[in-house]
Amino acid sequence: MKALVYNGPGKKAVEDRPKPELQAAGDAIVKIVKTTICGTDLHILKGDVATCTPGRILGHEGAGVIESVGAGVTAFRPGDRVLISCISSCGKCEYCRRGMYSHCTTGGWILGNEIDGTQAEYVRIPHADTSLYLIPEGADEEALVMLSDILPTGFECGVLNGKVAPGSTVAIVGAGPVGLAVLLTAQFYSPAEIIMIDLDDNRLEAARRFGATRTINSGEGRAAETVKALTGGQGVDAAIEAVGLPATFQLCQDIVAPGGVIANVGVHGKPVSLHMETLWPANIAITTRLVDTVSTPMLLKTVQAKKIDPKLLITHRFRLDRILEAYETFGHAASTGALKMIIEA
Repeated sequence: MKALVYNGPGKKAVEDRPKPELQAAGDAIVKIVKTTICGTDLHILKGDVATCTPGRILGHEGAGVIESVGAGVTAFRPGDRVLISCISSCGKCEYCRRGMYSHCTTGGWILGNEIDGTQAEYVRIPHADTSLYLIPEGADEEALVMLSDILPTGFECGVLNGKVAPGSTVAIVGAGPVGLAVLLTAQFYSPAEIIMIDLDDNRLEAARRFGATRTINSGEGRAAETVKALTGGQGVDAAIEAVGLPATFQLCQDIVAPGGVIANVGVHGKPVSLHMETLWPANIAITTRLVDTVSTPMLLKTVQAKKIDPKLLITHRFRLDRILEAYETFGHAASTGALKMIIEA
């Protein structure tokens, strides 16, 4: 089968790989129909993710059709259309029982990281009963691919961890796909202001279409002053970091109001500074989280009820044999306008 393979920092290639086989009773083999590229895949290619070693098939998102299941799988059968969760969970260990699927002792974020992933024609899914979701009849597979990762990531790591509430003020630093997913799901809670901050005017325009009440281009270096001016000098109740850079984490520290929350969503490949000398008396909280996907069933219902349209995030479509071109497009989003793309296997 064809697959996109990570061959070390800065190196990737489309290769022929053996089709995966069942290895455990709880496994399922899924024929990929649609997948996508995540910003985390770009972090892997930069060498930021030490657990992902050369030779790994990338990808942790997608939808497909079950081809075969192990003897222990009871919730699915061959022919079922399924959404693949970016997080694999056994459902039984201590962390899974606490809803922390990302820390499952035999799962977690392993797809496209510690085991071969979804940017291929087929993928093996461990713990299939608790790591796949049946796609409802008539549902749009492209829209649901956004529920593999970015929508639950934005919601859980940004909105829930940021304690977004009715009437609150929210700033989202980073208008990439995950930042826009935060924007879409933050509106569940009717905040008074959602301020989107980014360097890219095209992405800021998308943010306005998606519901941002204010947008700020941070390229002039005055974003913190502008946020303070918009909030009567106080700052925001929730400063949500959706990039993963020292500068963007610093900006969140500069704009959070007393009693507010800095919710980190971005993947950081370098250390950041924490300015406790100014933050210690401010009663703030700082949260971190790897998505657990506990919200996926709720988000599925929300999408089916047309309360949210994740398909808005899709800007490009490619076939699997053009995935290198897709990576190039995604990696140069400032010039291509790329947000999320659908890769059809």
